[in-house]
Amino acid sequence: MNPITHILTGWCLAESVPALQRREKALVTIAAALPDIDGAGIIAELLTRNTRQPLFWYTDYHHVIGHNLAFAALIAVIAAAAARGHRLGTALLAFTAVHLHIAADLAGSRGQDGYQWPIPYLYPFTNEIQLTWSGQWHLHAWPNVVLTILLMMATGFLAWRRGYSIVSLLSPAADRLFVQTLRARFGQPDSATPS
Repeated sequence: MNPITHILTGWCLAESVPALQRREKALVTIAAALPDIDGAGIIAELLTRNTRQPLFWYTDYHHVIGHNLAFAALIAVIAAAAARGHRLGTALLAFTAVHLHIAADLAGSRGQDGYQWPIPYLYPFTNEIQLTWSGQWHLHAWPNVVLTILLMMATGFLAWRRGYSIVSLLSPAADRLFVQTLRARFGQPDSATPS
C-alpha cells in the first residue's frame, strides 16, 4: 500500500488512545510506516541495474526484512524505550501498527504483473511460513484509494474535533492553521460532547 495510507493508519491507531502524548503518537505513526524501510533497497537496485553485478536488494528483501514478527517485536521494544510515558501502551500500539501494515500489504499490494509479495512472517527464523491472500488487489486498485480517502476523512474529523492533527508532528504552527481552517469551514465542535 501507499506509505501515506500506512502513516494515516498509524495516526488513527495512535488517536484511539487520546491519553498518549505527542511523542508516543509519533512513535506509533512511524511504526506503521517503518516496515517499508526494507523497500529502500530500490535505490541500490536502480543504481546498479545496468552494471555487471546488479544488486537486487529491493526484489530480494522488500516485504521480508521489515514485514515479520521479529521486526514488529523490535519496533515495539524501541517504541517502549523511546516513549516518555505509557511505555507499555506505546509498545503494544507500535506492535499493532506493524501488524496493520502487514495486513494492509497482504490485502492490497499485488503488482501490476500479478505478482503477490509473499510475506515470510517468521523471518529470520524460518521462511517456511509465507503469508499471501489469493484475493489480494493491485496496489493502485480502487479499495486502496477508498481506504486512503476514508483515513484522510477520519484524520480530518479527529483534527476538527480534538484541535490538533497529524500535522502537529511536523509543525505545531502549521497544525494550528490546519485546524483553524477546518473549523472555519465546518464550524466549531460541540463543546458539550466529550472529544
